[in-house]
Amino acid sequence: MTQLATSPPAGALLRTWRQRRRLSQLDLSCQAGVSTRHLSFLETGRARPTREMLLRLAEELEIPLRARNELLLSAGFAPAYAERPLDDPAMAPVREALDLVLAGYEPHPAVVIDRTWHLVAANRSVALLLDGAAEWLLRPPVNVLRLSLHPEGMAPRIANLTQWRTHVLHRLGREAAGTGDPGLAALHRELAALPGGRGGSPADGIVVPLRIRHGDGELAFLSTVTTFGTAVDVTAAELSIEAFLPADRHTAAVLRALTDPSTGGAP
Repeated sequence: MTQLATSPPAGALLRTWRQRRRLSQLDLSCQAGVSTRHLSFLETGRARPTREMLLRLAEELEIPLRARNELLLSAGFAPAYAERPLDDPAMAPVREALDLVLAGYEPHPAVVIDRTWHLVAANRSVALLLDGAAEWLLRPPVNVLRLSLHPEGMAPRIANLTQWRTHVLHRLGREAAGTGDPGLAALHRELAALPGGRGGSPADGIVVPLRIRHGDGELAFLSTVTTFGTAVDVTAAELSIEAFLPADRHTAAVLRALTDPSTGGAP
């Protein structure tokens, strides 16, 4: 009852998400197949939305599942999407899929993160990136962005730190603005205050590699992100797998050597 009493009306939430997506009422009404007048009445509270209308508009606005539930609750409807903890028996297929993907990426480092950038799982190769990080940054819950940019984390080993933190902060800032999540906005402010500089540009103008000092040289990685594209559970929808693939042959050779029994696990 407290949540319903303190949450904004459904119309106000719809207007906020529409503006967040930089759409006019005309744009959204055309996409959703409703009249601009009716959409205006929904946003101002002059008309009460149906459950089906809210879900249709949420789909057009690409509202995250968690926020869709909040939208439905604000209008007096039950949530449409379950939110099960990852250790729930019903989530066993998700856990198995995550384990298989993480193992499949080896010897390339890969992590599973949630919507707040906290570490959920990782494969064994991630240890290569964490060498020298302070123990307190590795205690759960581990925030992977804080770990990467903190002076006691990975930052001293990142050869292109200015470029990398510019990329990370830009990505995080877009997520905070696109979701309206105050936690992400607070994390962005925290990380932006750390030393390391801003404004670096990609060396090739296409992607930003992660360059890690390793021994007497460097390892270069390109990151890729995988998500559950058809998730209908809030927890599953908010998980993503970020893998770090070799950006050059030297890095690929080092990673292979780390898992080659003939080398004793050392490059």
